[in-house]
Amino acid sequence: MSDGTATTDLDASLERYRVELTGYCYRMLGSSFEAEDAVQDTMVRAWRGHDRFEGRSSLRSWLYRIATNVCLDMLSAGNRRARPMDLTDSAPLARAALSPRPDHVWLEPMPDARVLPAVQDPAEAAIAKESVRLAFMAALQRLPAKQRAVLILREVLAWRASEVAELLDTSVASVNSALQRARATLAERKEHGADAAVSDPLDEEQQKLLERYVAAFEGYDMAALTALLHEDAIMTMPPFDLWLTGHADITGFMTTLGAACADSRLRPVRVNGLPGFAHYKPDEETGGFVAWAVQVLEISDGRITGFHCFLDTRRWFPLVGLPLHLEAEADEVQQGG
Repeated sequence: MSDGTATTDLDASLERYRVELTGYCYRMLGSSFEAEDAVQDTMVRAWRGHDRFEGRSSLRSWLYRIATNVCLDMLSAGNRRARPMDLTDSAPLARAALSPRPDHVWLEPMPDARVLPAVQDPAEAAIAKESVRLAFMAALQRLPAKQRAVLILREVLAWRASEVAELLDTSVASVNSALQRARATLAERKEHGADAAVSDPLDEEQQKLLERYVAAFEGYDMAALTALLHEDAIMTMPPFDLWLTGHADITGFMTTLGAACADSRLRPVRVNGLPGFAHYKPDEETGGFVAWAVQVLEISDGRITGFHCFLDTRRWFPLVGLPLHLEAEADEVQQGG
């Protein structure tokens, strides 16, 4: 076999694991871009060190060992990603203020396609989606780094305790102890959105709810939107630390500080195992519509309970594969006009 063929084969072997490794690193780090950086670092280390790989474990296990070490190094500074409700109290609309915080503060969204590999088992697919939802991701951020790794490997990826112990160079007893402590920490506080119940694929009721949501949002019909929001629904808008509770304050915000979003357009995306939309608002300078937010919705009992808007469009829209601008003519064609 020529060196060129061997290199191509190795590249192909490594690439097979990119999506699942990105999912693992995303759960560990809480950041879309840091996760992809961590996976790229993992691939480079694996490529450079392949000659020293002795085959005592599978290539997949070896890659997870490298990825874990990369993530633990990145987490050594002790930073943890957060949602607005982890940092401040809910503000009533009368005191709403848009105060931004740096990018490194925030738990970041992630498109499903980048972190959820195709699997045949519906139960396995459901667990994978639940494990990237915002509430679970926020809960993971409360764990020390090694407990986080143990919980993900054992509970999400279904590794045996002995496999995790080998990966972390520790004992089975230490792995089991870390798992118990991690479970206890997560049980102490229920994260908002933990009860989100989204079918895969969406059931008929959920699909109709989303259709009604699109019609209400694009029509900026606050009465229709109120009917879709749970009375305790939460709205967040990273990078601003403001968060609002209740449909009255949410719709009140949309008609005051958020009034420029009237006549917007929504395009469906799948983000964090949940339904979402790319939100374009009217572009008053050049016409058409300009990217404004990636929305991630949490649904429970037939109502929207979480309405999370990630506003850093120059980062998020390329991530979900959508343009930063829609021409009015193209929108009319898509709308059937």
